[in-house]
Amino acid sequence: MPDKKIQHRIETLREEINGHNYLYYVLDAPEIPDSEYDRLLVELNKIEQQYPELITTDSPTQRVGAMPLDSFSEVQHEVPMLSLGNAFSEQDMEDFDKRIREGVEKDCIDYAAEPKLDGLAISLLYDNGLLVRAATRGDGRTGEDVTLNIRTIDAIPLKLRGNDFPAVLEVRGEVVMPKEGFEKLNQQQLKKGEKPFVNPRNAAAGSLRQLDPKITATRPLSFYSYGIGLIEGITLPEKHSQVMERLKSWGMRINPESEVVKGIKGCHAYYEKLAAKRNDLPDEIDGIVYKVDDIEFQNIMGFVSRAPRWAIARKFPAQEEMTKLLAIEVQVGRTGALTPVARLQPVFVGGVTVSNATLHNQDEIDRLDARVGDMVIIRRAGDVIPQVVSVVKSKREGKPRRFQLPATCPVCGSETARFEDEAVTFCTGGLYCEAQRKEAIKHFASRRAMNIDGLGDKLVEQLVDEGLINTIADLYKIEVEQLIKLERLGEKSAKNLVAALEKSKATTLAHFVFALGIHNIGETTAQTLTNHFATLENIMHADEAQLLAVPDIGPVVAENVITFFKQSHNLDVVKQLLDVGISWPKIKKKPVEQQPLAGKTFVVTGTLETMGRNDAKVALQELGAKVSGSVSKKTDYVVVGENPGSKASKAQDLGITILDEKALLKLLGQ
Repeated sequence: MPDKKIQHRIETLREEINGHNYLYYVLDAPEIPDSEYDRLLVELNKIEQQYPELITTDSPTQRVGAMPLDSFSEVQHEVPMLSLGNAFSEQDMEDFDKRIREGVEKDCIDYAAEPKLDGLAISLLYDNGLLVRAATRGDGRTGEDVTLNIRTIDAIPLKLRGNDFPAVLEVRGEVVMPKEGFEKLNQQQLKKGEKPFVNPRNAAAGSLRQLDPKITATRPLSFYSYGIGLIEGITLPEKHSQVMERLKSWGMRINPESEVVKGIKGCHAYYEKLAAKRNDLPDEIDGIVYKVDDIEFQNIMGFVSRAPRWAIARKFPAQEEMTKLLAIEVQVGRTGALTPVARLQPVFVGGVTVSNATLHNQDEIDRLDARVGDMVIIRRAGDVIPQVVSVVKSKREGKPRRFQLPATCPVCGSETARFEDEAVTFCTGGLYCEAQRKEAIKHFASRRAMNIDGLGDKLVEQLVDEGLINTIADLYKIEVEQLIKLERLGEKSAKNLVAALEKSKATTLAHFVFALGIHNIGETTAQTLTNHFATLENIMHADEAQLLAVPDIGPVVAENVITFFKQSHNLDVVKQLLDVGISWPKIKKKPVEQQPLAGKTFVVTGTLETMGRNDAKVALQELGAKVSGSVSKKTDYVVVGENPGSKASKAQDLGITILDEKALLKLLGQ
């Protein structure tokens, strides 16, 4: 007789498994990944096999699933919908194959192999070719009537094709939500301020259990058949694969990845092939189902209490696992974005050991309510960066503090800012922050900014890596002798670069403001600020009210400008740039109403030969014009170059004045 410790462990396992069945099947709110559930069930099954006298009729090992929801009417399955035994390794598969070969006394067995879809098992009953009932699997014997919801799924025929189908046919298959549809559905959920679904299976189950079929009709559900249950009035073929082809001829969808493989070697080869393309498939799969193809052999093998002996599910390495959140650290990206990273108790998931996962941003942390010390679910699919998908709140201990991104950059100490309508928090020390150094220099040197000829991305990487540059101001301190020591940079190229740096000192205020890399300040906005304020000092000291008085400048841009020039690090770098001799012509500011093109809106489209489109836009703005990216009734002129596209056509339809390049140059000259 087993001791009380064993009895207590069995009772604990049963209670925990039944609790997770309730969360998954009844509430559609799973807390743990399948891999964790499988381990609990395997442990319970192992103990019960060791102590069979402790097996009870209500044990999770003695039934297939959980009770159905009360909201739907019950359906009794005339042929039980059983589940499958699992194989987690090649050895498990070889043991299965050996049992089959010994059971039917054959040296090699043909297996029908197909992806194990991660969805919801469904029974479809056809009477004389018409769909009359659809039911969920439920506990295997009693399911839920979901006929009205199933009728909304296009992949399921309401009437069978042809005229050779049986009088009564029960088709069994899986309702799934394709990956693409799942992503779009979650985007819609977030836009509506509603909770996103954890995974496609959870989304499919929740969609199919809607009481209003109109809601189900809006969900991107699909269906694959994988077998039959009840059948009357026809004799079926002798092979499972032939039965599936017959279903296909009647209009039922079968998985295109299905194959018949020969022996255990064929099983292993199919597993490797499908594992390699798993992440490219349109639907989520968590393994492969192998069935003895010969139906006579299936009958010989028969069933155990919860599964057929002639079929098995070979599981892939879990893509979701549960582990502990040890810490949340903040990384600063090359553009200044702050990203919270979860430091995890190492866990094997998706074929690799994972110790870090992304938490994306503050909104995602708040949505998950992730706190240090929590048990969390980690997901890793293929090469996708591991991410935290949910928190197992039932395992939370004590009252851990909520996490908040820091008010200052962990790299440079500058203030951080999160602007309206943006999810990302940024470091505002763009000219000083070490994390942003390379990207800031590349932007500063680009053609539309300071236009430093010869300073490409690779050279910038070299200069920073060799410690020759710490901020953009250091560019103007570089000497030829330092440059020629760099790999693949000769004396001539070094001299040309120093000359280009010297030449770039003569610029325009608009180019300089754009080159600083202020968040959300593009060329057009930089020119607008220049036209309005005329001097750098005026821009740097402008308050919110003064900035909002500028045409097309809103609260977000105003906040960006103020925050940038508030940082002492940024001001130091700007001063250094001016000290090395960067300058621009003094702007003779005129009142806006006195500028030649004040109040006029232009759109520039197509390719201009004499000047680039961006140069044309800047020239127009310098004369007081507003340059828009789209044509509307408020547009005064559309400048058309070669291959202008639809904007020229729309201008003609609206009767807007069209200028060619010659007319534009004449206008600018005047």
